[in-house]
Amino acid sequence: MQRELAVIELGRRDYASVLALQERMHAARVRGAIGDTLILVEHEPVITLGRAAKRAHILASTSQLSERGIEVHEIGRGGDVTYHGPGQLVAYPILDLRPDRCDVRRYVRSLEQVMLDVAASYGLRPHIVEGKTGAFCDQRKYGALGVRISRWVTMHGIAINISTDLDAFSLIVPCGLPDTPVTSLSREVGHEISMAEANERTLQQFAAVFGYTVPSERGDAIPPQEP
Repeated sequence: MQRELAVIELGRRDYASVLALQERMHAARVRGAIGDTLILVEHEPVITLGRAAKRAHILASTSQLSERGIEVHEIGRGGDVTYHGPGQLVAYPILDLRPDRCDVRRYVRSLEQVMLDVAASYGLRPHIVEGKTGAFCDQRKYGALGVRISRWVTMHGIAINISTDLDAFSLIVPCGLPDTPVTSLSREVGHEISMAEANERTLQQFAAVFGYTVPSERGDAIPPQEP
């Protein structure tokens, strides 16, 4: 069954404002005030720590991060520490998994499948690695995942390195995996991939995996708070 999906494409935004948007939209989805929504965004440089994160996995000092303009946020998603920044496409699904999709493992595997399908659309041969979340080319990780599900409504999501500055990942132990190199789709295909193109491909693959119709109209601004 095809479901309807609203899409908000925010371009490049700071992390805090988009996190606040997610929280508002999650609450609205729980109430049934809005339908299923996908937020697509490219963040300003930021390091986020999930519920299982270890502070020791941030390798840079506070002053080093400040010099590079990198913020740090502790958040409520699963997973360890990760980096978001320009050239990385982040997708935040705000979905109600009720009544027929109440399976956390299935949801996580579906998000991984979206990342695999995006890379495959560029002629790559991506895969998952047993015991690790995310998406890989050989043993190089290009896609990360961290979710939160409350009252069967989802928050947070996936991050796909499109043309990200990979040097930024040397500031952390990405996802708590010290021996896993990080890559980007641009590096893997050998040429620069535009964010606009990656945005569209990710939306198309997300809709295909989750069974949504792709809307012809999409928002490009943060909706105002409800009165």
